[in-house]
Amino acid sequence: MKGEDAVRLRPPRNAVDERAVAWWRSRLLVTTAVPVAVLAVLGAFLGPARSWLLLAAGAVAALALACTAFLPAWWFRVHRWEVTDEAVYVRTGALWQEWRIAPMSRIQTVDTVRGPLEQTFRLATVTVTTASSKGAIRIGGLDHELAADLAERLTALTRATPGDAT
Repeated sequence: MKGEDAVRLRPPRNAVDERAVAWWRSRLLVTTAVPVAVLAVLGAFLGPARSWLLLAAGAVAALALACTAFLPAWWFRVHRWEVTDEAVYVRTGALWQEWRIAPMSRIQTVDTVRGPLEQTFRLATVTVTTASSKGAIRIGGLDHELAADLAERLTALTRATPGDAT
């Protein structure tokens, strides 16, 4: 691609679904519940280490609750995506933002994934795989019907786009 036809880095226009905030919160709670429970159970049964194990469980629980309260709302503000006829644009990350572009001519596969929590919130993740060494581009937190439509659209656009000879 040359001149005006070049794909340029720019902010993607679309936000993820608002339900993604609750999904991210649930994931954080589930992820941190296991270590908190393990520390609490060990603290209950190991008398000599009880105080520091219970203190550690409380600290992990407090940190998890703080992260659960603030991070998902922040992630919602910074996660963006867009699909044009030329490329897939994605911006993710809170502290370290990552902007990715996948030209249609470089897309190899398009997949949708719905884990148990995503299914609960009627969400899905679209994964766009390219030959990039950075790996696949993931657009998480999409309404499951939008994700299915997006996967169909990307498949059609990719099929209609001639390969890049470079």
